[in-house]
Amino acid sequence: MSRRPNSRSAAPSHSGDRGPQRSGNAERSSRSGKPASGYWIYGHHAVEAALNNPDRTILEFLATREAASSFSQSLRAQPQIVDRERLDRLCERDAVHQGVCLRVEALEPPTIHEALERPGPILVLDQVTDPRNIGAILRSAAAFGACALLVQDRNTPQESGAMAKAASGALDLVPIIREVNLSRALATLQSKDVWVVGLDAGGSRLDGSSFGTRRVALVLGAEGAGLRRLTRETCDEISSVYMPGNMESLNVSNAAAVALYELARPQN
Repeated sequence: MSRRPNSRSAAPSHSGDRGPQRSGNAERSSRSGKPASGYWIYGHHAVEAALNNPDRTILEFLATREAASSFSQSLRAQPQIVDRERLDRLCERDAVHQGVCLRVEALEPPTIHEALERPGPILVLDQVTDPRNIGAILRSAAAFGACALLVQDRNTPQESGAMAKAASGALDLVPIIREVNLSRALATLQSKDVWVVGLDAGGSRLDGSSFGTRRVALVLGAEGAGLRRLTRETCDEISSVYMPGNMESLNVSNAAAVALYELARPQN
């Protein structure tokens, strides 16, 4: 394949981004009245993954007595026992915290060069703003061996409890790279011999076997607008996931999972 910009007209993307949502994990006031740093992660898998991540700064660990008994005594922090009502107040509305909350500092984003030291494809999101979609994408990225998730910093939500819960532990397994300019970041990937594939319903069928041993970056856009023009033009090719049924597109997290499986499945 020769590397050249793709100039096809825009088409609906494989996405289902619902736009930004207000997080209930914004800074909480401490007893002294000063804002508390960090944010709250909740749910057993998300909390356990954060506790097992040596790069994660732990600030406070709260759990009900019942939930605390399900955590190993070998973890680097032990919970303060509290009642469920206190956890309800700390979490987002209708959050399923499973009796456990962990206040943490956000992880330090790696550089592209640091992330590429890990094996696997890389996922790129072009203005996907729903933290739950991003969390679900991180979960698929961890399941199918992606090395990292690359996002544009300005138009992507920060880490939050909702994102961590949807990721089910993957937020502490798959690093998130934050770049100011997405097109320049894609060009950096290309300079490292990464083949950049934009996912779009109007593209040719994505075929994992066609890449051989070549490393791939999958780029997914937001609902409605899809991939932005400059992002499309920077991609080496535009592809779509195989859908023999009657749907034209998928939610962005589902499309990411299907595309990652296509890259990861054993080739005959």
